[in-house]
Amino acid sequence: MSVGKSKKLIIFGTGEIGSLAKFYFTQDSAYEVAGFTADEAYVGREHFEGLPLVPFSRIVERFSPDKFEMHVALSYNKLNQVRAEKYCAAKALGYRLASYICSKSVSWPDLCVGDNCFILENQTIQPAVRIGSNVMIWSGNHLGHGCVIGDHTYISSHVCISGHTEIGTHCFLGVNATTKDFVKIGDRVFVTMGALVTKDIAPGSVVVGAQGEVYSADSKISVSLKKKYFNL
Repeated sequence: MSVGKSKKLIIFGTGEIGSLAKFYFTQDSAYEVAGFTADEAYVGREHFEGLPLVPFSRIVERFSPDKFEMHVALSYNKLNQVRAEKYCAAKALGYRLASYICSKSVSWPDLCVGDNCFILENQTIQPAVRIGSNVMIWSGNHLGHGCVIGDHTYISSHVCISGHTEIGTHCFLGVNATTKDFVKIGDRVFVTMGALVTKDIAPGSVVVGAQGEVYSADSKISVSLKKKYFNL
């Protein structure tokens, strides 16, 4: 059910994530979505989802950061690097980056969340959790007490992050991945679907399978998997 709207929002992105962001912000936030923006190469029409679509190079002219906030609604391409770049570009123009946290989840008043996060329904978020900026968390996850999620990270559905886990920046955790409590996952780590993390993981590594096999950043398997899934 829609709620009263007191803020105006521009969404960066004209793909599936952009459409979903419009739906969630419209149905379950204080924001009214006023338009969309994207890089010039992705603007071949004047409207998207029935709203104005303005090239990012001209967005300030049409939707001033004094009156509108922005949400960068992009996925995990280049291991979240593309989303991170657009996040920084929007902030450089003076936009406040809005976060969406679905009301259909469980959390506590001490939850700390950065800007431009997109956190969907059915999360169980325990006390003392800290989530950085520009983080995407899909539906149905467990975030254990005291865990920390770094900036520009993507967490898929039905991931179990045990208590006091620390996850670095630009990471990706696949569907049904699980972490042991008190582990530390470095920056730019790819935890594949169904993988089990039972020990600290060095930056750039790839973790594969229920046995939690770890491949270093420069291994052929890591390079191949990151190229396949993230176009790196």
